[in-house]
Amino acid sequence: MTRLLLLGGTTEASLLAKTLAEKGFDAVFSYAGRTEKPVAQPLPTRIGGFGGIAGLVRYLQAEGITHVIDATHPFAAQMSAHAVAACAETGVDLCAFERAPWVAQAGDRWLHVPDLAAAVAALPQYPARVFLAIGKQHLEAFNAAPQHHYLLRLVDPPEGALPLPDATAVIARGPFDVQGDSELLRSEAITHIVAKNAGGRGAEAKLIAARALGIPVILIDRPYVPQRSICGSVAAVLDWLAAHGATPRGV
Repeated sequence: MTRLLLLGGTTEASLLAKTLAEKGFDAVFSYAGRTEKPVAQPLPTRIGGFGGIAGLVRYLQAEGITHVIDATHPFAAQMSAHAVAACAETGVDLCAFERAPWVAQAGDRWLHVPDLAAAVAALPQYPARVFLAIGKQHLEAFNAAPQHHYLLRLVDPPEGALPLPDATAVIARGPFDVQGDSELLRSEAITHIVAKNAGGRGAEAKLIAARALGIPVILIDRPYVPQRSICGSVAAVLDWLAAHGATPRGV
């Protein structure tokens, strides 16, 4: 019997969930629980962590999971590493449904950095207006550069004061468009953008807008994840499932 665990939280995960439901797969969609109102899915859904590698191992065994598809955010490195370890321990097949990273084009003013600390260090010494497009995790790192004004774009309203001395937040859920992001960058007089190289189209608009406006972008490279099979499309995931003996209900 085939039973899938889809680790979600991305646009790609939602697209795959729709296809799996339509094709009749027995699958569970898992959210990490970092947003208050996650997008509803056409699959049975669980929310929250598993309790590390050991907790994920217990879940896979208790639920009879035969295949895991990791469609988490490219920067959810810990969850992805836990999935690799847990699937190796239990013998469960694993693939990652991973969007390709962004690649610079003519006119882009990108500076690639390896991590958050390097992104902070890459900001200018003089006061700047920074669009901090990294989500709500790890904002405190930018307290090391308090001279800047930071614009944040968050899915959920912050609970309490923002963890930066000079910051404002825009509450919005993607995907975003180039016109809207261009207007945002101009109205906020943004001079620099800090972003994670998440890839995909849902958040690419800010980079296209920055290219047109000549705004420099500090782009944080993706973290290391242990080796696993990688699929770049829904069709590729379906092919991988077929190659690894996964079948819908009743087949």
